[in-house]
Amino acid sequence: MTPGSLQNLRVIDASRVLGGPYAGQILADHGADVIKIEPPTGDETRGWGPPFLGDAASYFLGLNRNKRGIALDLTLASGREVLLALLADADVLLENFKTGTLERWGLGHDELSRRFPRLVHCRISGFGADGPMGGLPGYDAAIQAVCGIMSVNGEAGGTPLRVGLPVVDMVTGLNAALGVLMALNERATSGKGQFVEATLYDCGVSLLHPHLPNLYLSGQVAGRSGNAHPNICPYDTFATGSDPIFLAVGNHRQFTTLCGVIGRPDLPADPRFAANAERVVNRDALKAELEAALADFDCAPLADALIKAGVPCGAVRSIDQVVADPHTLHREMVVDIGAYRGTGSPIKLSRTPASYRRAPPGFAQHSAEVLAEAGLEPERYAEALIGPALPEKTA
Repeated sequence: MTPGSLQNLRVIDASRVLGGPYAGQILADHGADVIKIEPPTGDETRGWGPPFLGDAASYFLGLNRNKRGIALDLTLASGREVLLALLADADVLLENFKTGTLERWGLGHDELSRRFPRLVHCRISGFGADGPMGGLPGYDAAIQAVCGIMSVNGEAGGTPLRVGLPVVDMVTGLNAALGVLMALNERATSGKGQFVEATLYDCGVSLLHPHLPNLYLSGQVAGRSGNAHPNICPYDTFATGSDPIFLAVGNHRQFTTLCGVIGRPDLPADPRFAANAERVVNRDALKAELEAALADFDCAPLADALIKAGVPCGAVRSIDQVVADPHTLHREMVVDIGAYRGTGSPIKLSRTPASYRRAPPGFAQHSAEVLAEAGLEPERYAEALIGPALPEKTA
């Protein structure tokens, strides 16, 4: 395998659930040596199933590839000694402990930066440490509610809906990984690490495009519009003679092409549809005209013809159809390592691509190996350690 772009990076991933582990997997896929520290009870997502593979649910497996795993009781002083030993030659610490936990253990950022001035310390939290909601817990769906994402998701006139995937957690993981890389880039000049913070709340607010820019300019509060776009038309799901098709028409050239393919070349000359602004105002009338024409077409061949003609569109497909699609496989978005199957990295580098070296670790699978590399004697820290090939704890 080609060494990744982060091959000389060591990351201690003491995070759990989604945002932090996803950030750690991004770094691990691109070559970083990521050591995942789990509490004695394990990352709770190990139990977020079925389905399961071994001791881990699919939820855990989707976020922890290419990592080595150890289990450590950080509530004990001996456990924290092991953590400090691992941080001695680490570049990055990822964590999402409840605000104040590390400080209570004497391992707040000020102390960590004093001990390890080159360490990039990345914390993921719900709302940050201060402010009116500072220190409060946050999970993806609750943040979707609080940040207004649910208010713009759902059918017009319907009730607010959660987006059907943990979009806030995942974008927080992406921003955490991005922040880590920014801090590492700056460290190359200054020689100093820094504190990187990514909160679910901030990331949730950052996703409100174009609804926030619209509010800033017009003062109008967005509501739910189903699959339709508030600023672009036609940009919605449309009925055909078979399955629904999504049309994402972003400019007048694409609109003209669409109308020609479906046998309505007259529509672009209609004053109601002559430009995007007019189409947005008259979206209901345009949808009726388009669906009347689309009723004569089968979705799949129409989508193929339109996209080849330059009109962004797509059939509305199920998850299993996406996995089986030849283009998904061509883009290496399905990864197999033994019995493990995962989703490939969407970040493609020409010389140093992502690599898939390890399936997600079994619970505490690498405890003995990691301790040996750090020159630590397992017997000394037996009280805080869990894992195979470690000394039995005595009563």
